[in-house]
Amino acid sequence: MIDTLSAVYGAVAARRRRWYAADLWRQRRLARPVVSVGNLRVGGSGKTPMVEYIARVLLAHGERPAILTRGYARRDASDGVTVVSDGAAVRADLPTAGDEPLMLARTLPGVAVLVGADRYLSGCLAERRFGATVHILDDGFQHLELARDVDLLLASEEDLEDRPMPAGRLREGLAAAAAADAALVNAGYDAAAARIGRALGVPTVFRMTRAIGAPRMVAGARDSVVVPPGARVFVVTGIARPDRFVTDITSAGWDLAGVMEFRDHHRFGARDVARIRDAARAAASAIVLTTEKDAVRLAACELGDLPIAAVPLVIGVEPADAFATWLIARLSSATSHQPPATDLQPPATSHLSPSS
Repeated sequence: MIDTLSAVYGAVAARRRRWYAADLWRQRRLARPVVSVGNLRVGGSGKTPMVEYIARVLLAHGERPAILTRGYARRDASDGVTVVSDGAAVRADLPTAGDEPLMLARTLPGVAVLVGADRYLSGCLAERRFGATVHILDDGFQHLELARDVDLLLASEEDLEDRPMPAGRLREGLAAAAAADAALVNAGYDAAAARIGRALGVPTVFRMTRAIGAPRMVAGARDSVVVPPGARVFVVTGIARPDRFVTDITSAGWDLAGVMEFRDHHRFGARDVARIRDAARAAASAIVLTTEKDAVRLAACELGDLPIAAVPLVIGVEPADAFATWLIARLSSATSHQPPATDLQPPATSHLSPSS
């Protein structure tokens, strides 16, 4: 039965993609070019750190990027567009922004971050009010309603062995990968990345790298903290793929005393903090380590004397110069765009201060 459901799910997804591809006028187009970052699998694959990386590449080349994101698991979701950052300052809090958009807003000064189900509406606001010259569509590979000029697909070896939901974790069949302009492949070396790209039918392939940065305390000024190799640490996660983070921690040489896992986007509360503190003490750990995404939600709690630090995931693309050159060239040669509807006004639900 589950195999039949998986086949039906894949067929429906493929039909939807063909429907949009058959007539490009079915897609709405913004005035400025759009770079989509997405993947085939459900769950974490490094999309948010990759969005951050691409935003930094665009900033370095003189662009004014805006990030358009859905903002999953927001507690106080509203209609219209929520401006998490206007590029100059953070304008929304955790309940209205969501953890990943707020994390991007805090780490990317100069980049507008907008949340809303209608990414076209978000893009119009970013162009008109914040002067965006290019958009980054977060988790956009399946968001076919919005036209894009560069479609980037994050991929890995796991994708080749997976199946559409519910039998597997794919949102679409592997054949959908051929719609990407380039694959950013999580692989240990270039030859492996190229092989995976060929298997997916994507001729342009770059290798995605991942590393972890220096831990920073979750509370207060988020000062960096030295956690020496061999230190006994306790790990807390509330993300889709905690196994990767745990592997990163052990690979860094820290002694893993224990792990406490919560569901993705979990809203931490006082009871959770007490549980974490008790478990970390029982495991005789020197410090609790978590992800940057979890740190955004944990920072909203009263942590007291709990020693907890976020370990950032640092994403890169190799060869870096070749990727930046390719991306800028694609944007420069983007076809002319239709202007957005002239009667479209910025939504009243935008979270802007009166002085902005």
